[in-house]
Amino acid sequence: MTDGAVTETARVLVAADKFKGSLTAVQVAERVTAGLRRVVPDVSVEALPVADGGDGTVAAAVAAGFERREVRVTGPLGEQLTAAFALREGTAVVEMAEASGLQHLPEGVFAPLTATTYGSGELLRAALDAGARTIVFGVGGSATTDGGAGMLAALGARFLDAAGEPVGPGGGALSDLATADLSGLDPRIADVDLVLASDVDNPLTGPKGAAAVYGPQKGASEEDVAALDAALAHYASVLGPEPADSPGAGAAGGIGYGALIALGASFRPGIEVMLDVLGFADALSRATLVITGEGSLDAQTLHGKAPAGVAAAARAKNIEVIAVCGRLALPPEVLGGAGIRRAYALADLEPDPARSMAEAGPLLERVAQNIARDFLT
Repeated sequence: MTDGAVTETARVLVAADKFKGSLTAVQVAERVTAGLRRVVPDVSVEALPVADGGDGTVAAAVAAGFERREVRVTGPLGEQLTAAFALREGTAVVEMAEASGLQHLPEGVFAPLTATTYGSGELLRAALDAGARTIVFGVGGSATTDGGAGMLAALGARFLDAAGEPVGPGGGALSDLATADLSGLDPRIADVDLVLASDVDNPLTGPKGAAAVYGPQKGASEEDVAALDAALAHYASVLGPEPADSPGAGAAGGIGYGALIALGASFRPGIEVMLDVLGFADALSRATLVITGEGSLDAQTLHGKAPAGVAAAARAKNIEVIAVCGRLALPPEVLGGAGIRRAYALADLEPDPARSMAEAGPLLERVAQNIARDFLT
């Protein structure tokens, strides 16, 4: 055994997030398992795909045994699409990206001022209809910057201009907001434990706010960012009194703010919530080695991303953690500080980023074989 880290009776837990643009979290687990077993055919491997509240959260819940429920909702551009949420024993996992995510925009098409979260509200309503008593609302990967106004409208709120007419969709139209009437909100929301699960704690507005930090990813120009930030600040002044700098308020284009102020949501780091929901503690109790990872291990990883959460939980139990990734941008001492013994990157096998992404599956199997040789033989 090269690294002398685990015994020949190793029990491996694969708890990795997706490699965005290449592999789902489920596929990552499958490829890692296949690679390990090419070297150690009878090794015990348990797969628990994880997510931090962003896109892929529902898929992780379904892989952990939740039932997948599909519903027709309104997409970010107003089109109809099929979205899914996950349900088990009164707990629903709702992923806003399923309804309002960037993946629903045609390639090269953005709508920073007009994209709406209306469909996310429809997803929440579907979870209520299904009898959910606890809703984990994972937010991230959004195409929107509307402060959650669309979501709230789908749940019965009314946002009116000075003439008493509904304002248009998207964050840009919030500059016309004169009155916010929340009296028509679905009363079932008050009886549900709604958890806002996010990997970011940005405020709603300002230089670290929803528009400034994430607007450019959604096609917003400098002028758009300024307009959206001003519109969100106006929106917050009308809704009040929840501080716009509350942690998580700026998540997913400000949908966090709408959930916190109008729906009574509580904010928790997404990976913490999801590890609880997925039963990670039980799986960890059976493991002697944990393999985690995501597409890029970089500075962002250390701020609430799935691998950092997995490593922290495993370190608390003195269980070794190895990471896999497409690209590695953290030095060994930083990885060690995060509880990760060693990281293996696809880029070490295929330096060309396009080829690495295109061939991520086979490359990840090769990486897993190297892990098996280093830690399991």
